Amino acid sequence: MNLTLLSINFKVAPVEVREKLDVPESHLPDVLEELRPRCAFQELFLLSTCNRVEFYFIAGDQPVALERLKAWIAERIDNPEIDVERHAIVLTHRAATIHLLRVASSLESMVVGEPQILGQVKDAYEIAVRHRSVGPVLTGLMPRVFRAAKRVRTETHVARNAVSISYAAVELATKIFDTLEDKTVMVIGAGEMAELAMTHLLKQGIRRLLIVNRTFATAVALSEKYQGEAVAYDRLAETLPAADIVISSTGARGYIVDAEHVRRVMRGRKGRPMFFIDIAVPRDIDPAVNKIRNAYCYDIDDLNSVIDANRRERENETHKAQRIVEEEVVRFEGWFESLSAAPTIKALRQNFHVIGERELDKALQQMEHLSPRDANQVRRMVHGLLNKLLHQPSTALKQTAEQGNGKLYAEVIAQLFGLSGATGPEGMGTLPPEELDPAAEGETNVVRLPVNPKS
Repeated sequence: MNLTLLSINFKVAPVEVREKLDVPESHLPDVLEELRPRCAFQELFLLSTCNRVEFYFIAGDQPVALERLKAWIAERIDNPEIDVERHAIVLTHRAATIHLLRVASSLESMVVGEPQILGQVKDAYEIAVRHRSVGPVLTGLMPRVFRAAKRVRTETHVARNAVSISYAAVELATKIFDTLEDKTVMVIGAGEMAELAMTHLLKQGIRRLLIVNRTFATAVALSEKYQGEAVAYDRLAETLPAADIVISSTGARGYIVDAEHVRRVMRGRKGRPMFFIDIAVPRDIDPAVNKIRNAYCYDIDDLNSVIDANRRERENETHKAQRIVEEEVVRFEGWFESLSAAPTIKALRQNFHVIGERELDKALQQMEHLSPRDANQVRRMVHGLLNKLLHQPSTALKQTAEQGNGKLYAEVIAQLFGLSGATGPEGMGTLPPEELDPAAEGETNVVRLPVNPKS
């Protein structure tokens, strides 16, 4: 397997380099069409996100293809002061495979465990399939990539702990209240963290969202975007008692919610708890609120403590995730080794079926008394018998190849049955599905996409 990766990502390249190479999803087909003939790629999968541009390819002459790709990148950057070699990582074979599985599993993300990357990988792959840019190797690899990502998400806690301020705020709210589905949330402010908090809150299914901003038009716009209710800033005090959770992120230079005000609000709430999350610097909410019965106030330092603890836990979980990745790589390598037996299996099946058809035609010519219906039944029986006889040796040869002995056994079978051209790579993409299905080992929830016969 000569899978090669050239990656320009956030770890090795600044944003001014990555943005020049960014390929919007709508432009992916054009770039695939341009690069395949230019670099003589047999297969090409291109992943472009805000944090990475990665080229996974198979080529007959890997060094030449790689140099041509680097030249194309240099042309696109169009800046002689930027050294492509300095900002690119090149991996081959097993290392490239592991990297792709880690990317899809979000282990290579800027925020480990973020969920968006898997969808981006799937979308990019589907585009590559539609435009005939992938072949047997990538078609066999990608179901393992998707399965590894799913296993990492379900079998580890990599994605279950907050590592952003906004998400940590919502996570804290879910710990104070068993459920947020019957809660009213007030968000004060309209910055990026406030919007992210609203996004996370909606995923929790909150009952009501109140949006407060000094500029009422901004509150209205946000309420339309997040299915909330706009509240004028001068109505903050009178609306506050309705809120179970208050998240504040403004640029105010002093407290916009003081302890005395909250004390009055709590008397009216008759003991129902109220949770304040202050993600503003300087703080929006008087820390003395914490001294009021049934009122809880967390500021950004509290949230950072939660994030640090969660980040450490995620780092521990990445070791489990890496084991999953390595298990799936081993399975893929076994499948790839089995491809060495594919031409022999194909030739063996063709040989048996040609002989079977010839003998069947002779026999049917001597059985003119058979009706067309009976003749078809005999033909189906012979085909079924051949398939059953061939299944066990085909499966055994495939399994032997997975263990690394495929070439020897394929040569023996080719000699025994007089199979010509049966030990080369030709034709492996034309085997019946039960002999070459990359998802035929009991995997579930994988993307089944066709092998590209032109790749």
